[in-house]
Amino acid sequence: MRAAFIQTSPVFGKIAENVEAAVKKIKRLDADLVVLPELFSTGYQFRSKAELMRLSEDARSGYAARRLIETAKEKKTFIVAGLAEKESSKAYNSSILIGPKGFIGLYRKAHLFWNEKKIFAPGDTPFRVYRAGGAKVGMMICFDWVFPEAARTLALKGAEIICQPSNLVLPYCPQAMITRSIENRVFSITANRVGTEERIKGKALKFIGSSQIVSPGGRLLYRAGDKKEESKVVEIDPEEARDKEITPLNNIIRDRRKDLYKS
Repeated sequence: MRAAFIQTSPVFGKIAENVEAAVKKIKRLDADLVVLPELFSTGYQFRSKAELMRLSEDARSGYAARRLIETAKEKKTFIVAGLAEKESSKAYNSSILIGPKGFIGLYRKAHLFWNEKKIFAPGDTPFRVYRAGGAKVGMMICFDWVFPEAARTLALKGAEIICQPSNLVLPYCPQAMITRSIENRVFSITANRVGTEERIKGKALKFIGSSQIVSPGGRLLYRAGDKKEESKVVEIDPEEARDKEITPLNNIIRDRRKDLYKS
């Protein structure tokens, strides 16, 4: 299958502008699966929970979701996108999976980073695996990379591709996701953003780009630069992620010593 990421530089608060820019990029790609960054439609640095609530949308019927559903149907593709999700009086840092037949699944970020804890509700969805064409995919978001349990849970549930919408500011994640791919023998697609936001004086955030696609063996199939918007499509074979053998006598799943994994 043809897997892709789109590395963007959203304008904070300009939902229609950011969504339409992403839609235009998706339509230019010949891809079966496209991953967009975390909070791709709003930008990242919210000044308050009130501002977050004003800009967040329903994950199924909001402007971003509607346009991505229309685009997925038109392109006959699957799309993973991170957005600010509103449900009742709460807002979540969420990721949605959309396909040619419409909305498929939702994941709410389990591990909130830094000031996200002050405004977002902690994620309450389990790590699920979904069918996306010829592959099984799971979602995690940005800072989830620090917690190996997230990727391992998805792998144990059968994920062949882990899709990771991100707004990375720490430099470690791209290398760490190579390890996540190796230790679970899965493909990983990290879609990050570029640019700087300083909506809170003295708290500038510089996003590192470096969106990438990694093979189950840890091979870096492609990594973007750290300054410019960029899209990349890579041909992958999900079958590669079904082979969990490291050597003829070592299987990454069967060799786990669960009897010793006690806290």
